Amino acid sequence: MNFVQFFWSRLKEHPLARIGPGLITGVADDDPSGIATYSQAGAQFGLNMLWTMPLAFPLMAAIQSMCAQIGRVTGKGLAANIKTTFPPIVLQGVVLLLLIANTLNIAADVAAMGEVAELITGFNRHIMTAVFVFGTLLLQVFVPYHRYVNFLKWLTISLLAYAAVLFTVHVPWGEVMQRTVWPKFTANADAAAVIVGVFGTTISPYLFFWQASEEVEDMRSKPGAVSLVSNASMAGEELRRIRWDTWSGMLYSNITAYFIILATAVTLNVSGITDINTAGQAANALRPLAGDFAFLLFAIGILGVGLIGVPVLAGSGAYALSEAIGWNSGLENKAKDAQGFYTIITVSVLLGLVIQYTPISPMKALFWSAVINGVIAVPLMAVIILLVSKKSVMGNFTASRPIIILGWIAVAVMGAAAIGMFMPT
Repeated sequence: MNFVQFFWSRLKEHPLARIGPGLITGVADDDPSGIATYSQAGAQFGLNMLWTMPLAFPLMAAIQSMCAQIGRVTGKGLAANIKTTFPPIVLQGVVLLLLIANTLNIAADVAAMGEVAELITGFNRHIMTAVFVFGTLLLQVFVPYHRYVNFLKWLTISLLAYAAVLFTVHVPWGEVMQRTVWPKFTANADAAAVIVGVFGTTISPYLFFWQASEEVEDMRSKPGAVSLVSNASMAGEELRRIRWDTWSGMLYSNITAYFIILATAVTLNVSGITDINTAGQAANALRPLAGDFAFLLFAIGILGVGLIGVPVLAGSGAYALSEAIGWNSGLENKAKDAQGFYTIITVSVLLGLVIQYTPISPMKALFWSAVINGVIAVPLMAVIILLVSKKSVMGNFTASRPIIILGWIAVAVMGAAAIGMFMPT
């Protein structure tokens, strides 16, 4: 056995290798653009936006568990199920908007990664952005999923950096607990904008497609595994795994977002810094307040989750469009066997890079990405709930009533958030 084979054999035996798509999906939600949103919430409103995370967690977890269940039960991704159940216009509209939003989000994420890398290394941000873009692209296209996914799982550890930041600053834990359940802020347009941003960042359409498709990828990677509607013998074990994996992954994601809001609240807000536009700006602002170590931890977290977020954004769009058209798809496939799928990934990521050299600012890209996600999230969640409730789709494995109720609450919350985006400021 050579060194590479030995390395992969040890990596596959590690506990992280047994974790499913839920962890990666959850961490991808805290991408650099998400970190910028959470940082703004903490900087602008201090501890008074911490309540958003305990509320968002069960709603996000319910929707993501439905997506995972759809993928594992049917053996098809979300777009493929929508295609066979709803009129074509539903899928066409959702996929088109998803691709646009994801590309703009990729542009914002890679710009943030380049900015942070420049702060750490001193190298030009555009050069560093290009390095990250081509690095993630090469991994997605040329490394098989069963190996590539292990890189992603190890990168999820980077989120622990935000918990570590809290050990470098003073945290008034009594007040933190109080403000988490009893916030104090004026319900005005500024507060509404931040709340809309937080919920829109946390419950995002690209995660829906990724979660379902990665369950399919995982199923295909296991010898003899088939959809649960075809063979129900593994249903109990698989559905328990999905519940644990998804809810724990979303908990990890939301706790991290909570820590980001908290870290910026007790540093930036306390010091009078209330306007944060990028994740890199948040990291740099921490340096004189909490020291170089806190800055480095925050920056490393941004780079780590960016290396997860960009592939998830590109991959989710590629899954959606490929399933809509009927192309062969999947990160386990070689490039020559899924040319359309990998072309979509390549074009999305490269367009995200090209935007850096256009008059479109990364923050404008992020704004329009949030608007588009807000537009499609509400009807898409309704479609997911209808899918997971249909016996014609799910057989005997329809979602439970509590999950369905949580799903409709999520639709209502995101519907209010979407309306809030278009309210005059």
